[in-house]
Amino acid sequence: MVRTVEEVGMRKQSPGVAGDEAESGASRTPQRTCVVCRATTAKRTLHRIVRSPAGTVSYDPTGKAAGRGAYLCGQPECLDMAVRRRSIQRALKVTDTVAASAAVEALKNRMLSERVALASRPSHSSDDEEVRSG
Repeated sequence: MVRTVEEVGMRKQSPGVAGDEAESGASRTPQRTCVVCRATTAKRTLHRIVRSPAGTVSYDPTGKAAGRGAYLCGQPECLDMAVRRRSIQRALKVTDTVAASAAVEALKNRMLSERVALASRPSHSSDDEEVRSG
C-alpha cells in the first residue's frame, strides 16, 4: 500500500528548497532567534555575541566574526535577563560569566551611545524652516 505525504504526516517540500531559489531568482533572508525572548527575526536586526575559536567572548558589531554566536534582540529587558539567566553562557557553551557579562555591557554601551547620537542630531523638518525666495 502506498501512502501519501499527508497520510504519513511528513511535510511537503517547501518552495525555495533544493535549488528552487536559483530558478526563481529570490533570495531568502537569514533568520536568527534571540537567546532570551526567543523572538525570531532577520539576522541583521539582531545583535551578535561571539565566542572566538580562541575562547574569548565579545560583542560582534559586524556579525561576521569567526566563532560560535548568540543573538540578542536589543531590548533592555532582554539584555538584563541575558546576564541574569546566563543565556549567553549557555548558548556559547562557556563558563566565564565575567566575559559574557562584559560583552553584554559592551552591547548596552554601544546602543546607548547610538541613542544619544540620534537624540543630539538636529532635526530638519520642513514645517519648522522658513522658505526663502530670492
